[in-house]
Amino acid sequence: MCGIAGLVRFDGQPVASELLERMTRALAHRGPDDAGLHLDAAVGLGHRRLSILDVSTAGHQPMAGEDGQLWITFNGEIFNYRELRAQLESEGQRFRSGTDTEVLLGAYRRWGLDCLAKLNGMFAFALWDAPARRLWVVRDRLGVKPLFYRTSPDAFHFASEIKAILEDPAVPREVDGEALAHFLALNYTPAPLTLFRGVRQLLPGHYLLVHPDARVQDVEYWDIHHPRAEPLPDAHYVERLRELLDDAVRLRLVSDVPFGVFLSGGLDSSSVAYHMSRHLQSPVRSFSVSFGDASFDEVRYAREVSRALGTDHTDTRIDADLGQVLPHLVRHAEEPTADSSMVGVYFLAREARTRVKMVLTGDGADELFAGYQTYSAFYLHRIFSALPRWLQRGTLSALLAALPARDGKVTWREKVRRFAAGLELSAEDAHATRRMIFSAAERAELLRPLAGQPGITADFVDGYRAAFARTDAGDPLDRMLYVDTRHYLPNDMLVKVDRMTMAHGLEARTPYLDYRLVEFAATVPPRLKLRFGLQGKYVLKRAMEGRLPERILHRAKAGFNIPNARWLREGSRAFVGDTLSAGRLRAAGLVDPAAVEALVSAHWAGQDHSHQLWCLLTLQLWWETFIARR
Repeated sequence: MCGIAGLVRFDGQPVASELLERMTRALAHRGPDDAGLHLDAAVGLGHRRLSILDVSTAGHQPMAGEDGQLWITFNGEIFNYRELRAQLESEGQRFRSGTDTEVLLGAYRRWGLDCLAKLNGMFAFALWDAPARRLWVVRDRLGVKPLFYRTSPDAFHFASEIKAILEDPAVPREVDGEALAHFLALNYTPAPLTLFRGVRQLLPGHYLLVHPDARVQDVEYWDIHHPRAEPLPDAHYVERLRELLDDAVRLRLVSDVPFGVFLSGGLDSSSVAYHMSRHLQSPVRSFSVSFGDASFDEVRYAREVSRALGTDHTDTRIDADLGQVLPHLVRHAEEPTADSSMVGVYFLAREARTRVKMVLTGDGADELFAGYQTYSAFYLHRIFSALPRWLQRGTLSALLAALPARDGKVTWREKVRRFAAGLELSAEDAHATRRMIFSAAERAELLRPLAGQPGITADFVDGYRAAFARTDAGDPLDRMLYVDTRHYLPNDMLVKVDRMTMAHGLEARTPYLDYRLVEFAATVPPRLKLRFGLQGKYVLKRAMEGRLPERILHRAKAGFNIPNARWLREGSRAFVGDTLSAGRLRAAGLVDPAAVEALVSAHWAGQDHSHQLWCLLTLQLWWETFIARR
């Protein structure tokens, strides 16, 4: 795992080594072990290395092919590199190192662009092909690894993080209005947008071909498809899932450094820990966090799994000073992303890094096998929509009046509010709005200072509609799972894990996002994902029967959230009041101070607006960090 950066100049000027060095140095936290540059007139590649495979100097990057005509800067891991190496060696290729990077160079030499179909991994890389005079910039199928770029008449920049691109003083620091509208709606910026005007994210499963004459081609090389076929017996899907998950975990245990697992005590991470324990002779190192709040803590479940599997377990208690930690989170998240659970991952990764250099996680299972309650809400939406309008409104109004406002993960009151907000929409539009932070009316009020600017009235639902339009799935559940896997997962969940682990130089691997497992999940009948419209991840629970404690198998989905409402109200009033003060908000000029003040006052009075406040805090700190450059 590493950080990559570079550029191609279109104006005929050579790449300045000082600029490339600054870009690379901005990614030092991603690769604390080594650094390197390669310059070829108008092309420059930079690298920061986190040594996981072949930690010797033979793994130094950027790495050249044996004839010096190919150069690569590579971030990630190719998990099946040993098998590919054996195949290439049988055809006469020879290797100088034990790295997957050199195997990737060999695969390109043998198969060209088609080598992507043979790679099982998480990766972002840029490969300069000197004879072809083109730079090949690639992001993995699911978007586990990030890759940002900027194209201008003079140059093409790319990097693992935007802060490296911003090292070039020629890159303007301006706010993208369309991205801002989406961010306030979702708490994240959906690719290809970023909040930096002109800076884009390469979409998962895409690559760019960059030519010195300023041609940049964007090509999709992979997507999830849903074949039409007669369903097989349930036992087939259960057994096949066991086999694929076990092999996905096995491949991700290839490492020359110590590693462990993030263990929440939920089904997803517990299943990963179980399969790790099958392949290791020594106890698995497991890590979890607690918050000192019974409604948020899952540590008791993590300890139960640890006892059952015999892991070497570490708990970390978190009671964060948000005024201290949130600026760090914003600097690392940078797009920006305002998922408050980043706090938990940040401290979890910091603790794990003291003992290991790589961890496995349970991310992705919810999007593949219907783990979120929003999928059940889809079917409830269908039933409720058949009722007379007066009965719908009366029932929901009575529920909202009866349910008290209280702090918690996602309270029943909040669930009912979100359900009611989408009731008059189509079922697929309603699915999008269940992740909404600020409504269209609230966004319009907040963005009054920017009224009339391009993109500021953009509707985030259009992005969901576009994703729904791309899928070939016919079943409503499969359509929602596709959209969440291609839209929500890479733009929020995987951003959180990548940025917070790499903030500490810790590599995170995601077995559920093995592309074979993702493609298999698309063939599983919806009834085995969401049983009777209520029981999510049914096929995974079946696959883990007898392998995990019963209580772990059948406990409700909890999510990895933090007590942000209480933290904001009890320990961070001064920080919130100062950061969201009228003076600082007016200096940024992004949101209306009066609208923000009303929201803050309502939260202090007992209403829970913690998600909205977290969004606004992140936005203000982002502007001060990256635009005002404080």
